[in-house]
Amino acid sequence: MFQRFFTELRAARVPVSLKEYLVLIEALEKDAIAPNVQDFYYLSRTALVKDERHLDKFDRVFGHVFKGLENTAEAASAEIPAEWLQALTEKFLTDEEKAQIEALGGWDKLMETLKERLEEQKKRHEGGNKWIGTGGTSPFGNSGFNPEGVRIGGEGGQRKAVKVWDKREYKNLDDSVELGVRNIKVALRRLRKFARTGAPDELDLDGTIKTSARQGYLDLVMRPERRNAVKVLLLLDIGGSMDSHIKLCEELFSAARTEFKSLEFFYFHNCLYESVWKDNRRRQDEKTMTWDLLHKYPSDYRVVFVGDATMSPYEITYPGGSVEHWNEEAGALWLQRVADVYERVVWLNPTPRAHWDHTPSIQLVREIIGHDRMFPLTIEGLDGAMRELSR
Repeated sequence: MFQRFFTELRAARVPVSLKEYLVLIEALEKDAIAPNVQDFYYLSRTALVKDERHLDKFDRVFGHVFKGLENTAEAASAEIPAEWLQALTEKFLTDEEKAQIEALGGWDKLMETLKERLEEQKKRHEGGNKWIGTGGTSPFGNSGFNPEGVRIGGEGGQRKAVKVWDKREYKNLDDSVELGVRNIKVALRRLRKFARTGAPDELDLDGTIKTSARQGYLDLVMRPERRNAVKVLLLLDIGGSMDSHIKLCEELFSAARTEFKSLEFFYFHNCLYESVWKDNRRRQDEKTMTWDLLHKYPSDYRVVFVGDATMSPYEITYPGGSVEHWNEEAGALWLQRVADVYERVVWLNPTPRAHWDHTPSIQLVREIIGHDRMFPLTIEGLDGAMRELSR
């Protein structure tokens, strides 16, 4: 397994040398750490990673190679014991049993029932169809089956929960990656071209005639150098279903940092709410209020959302719909405010266009920002988005 770890790090372009690998093995042989995955993670990261730019790649490889050896997830904020969140069994239901399970009757009823169960329940529960626990058909808990419920902690396999209570940790996008597709830069450059003023290396004929006549000799006057005047506000969805699009988003992020001189970026999760953040590692402590964002960056900024817009519709339409906190106002209201302030707004979606009509949340986002403002995150889609922002 250690040899596989070394080879996969090299394959991910983390510059790990054989000497560093042997130092790590020597440290393990001398019992430098306790025999647990967490201590090994910090030891191997210290021994093998020389530049913090490669930490994200290291974490992804580590999680892939050693997945399942230890569960370090913390309990959710509902004060449910941590051991309840460990999936001890997986209950398989027949098609007939699944067909008999019905939703509780909407968002308000679901949340009201969850509150009552939390107040009534006094002990751990596994299986069953009522109490909060694991492996059952109750609409609350983890690793069970219900077509419309609240998943609390863990990694649900059914993907049918309308709300998820879990502590999330996200990684910052790497803006220094080597682009696999140079055409991304070319597509983004279209917007920069339209935003520039003047023309490069061109003779100003009128200025030359006037100056030469005044001076009494030929005096060539050139036009001013072009200046990159475009200002872009980039809002990036991070975590959850966006994890499968990290490579593509990193390529876009890296290209944008190169092509746009005036670029501001912020992260959000699933839907825009009352705050955004710059650093995913400090997102709980260093937030920027969205109201401040709308006031700080004037309406001449071009706004680019990047996200799959794939979530529960409740996260967009209802207060309290966020999967991480209680949002006082619905996400739809914040999206509408952005659309009202900024004339030029586009949404880049890494999900194939063929899936858009079958995803209710994508339809909701398109209705708010405009159906013609969402583009697929492809070269053709980027080209169309830049044309839209150049109007």
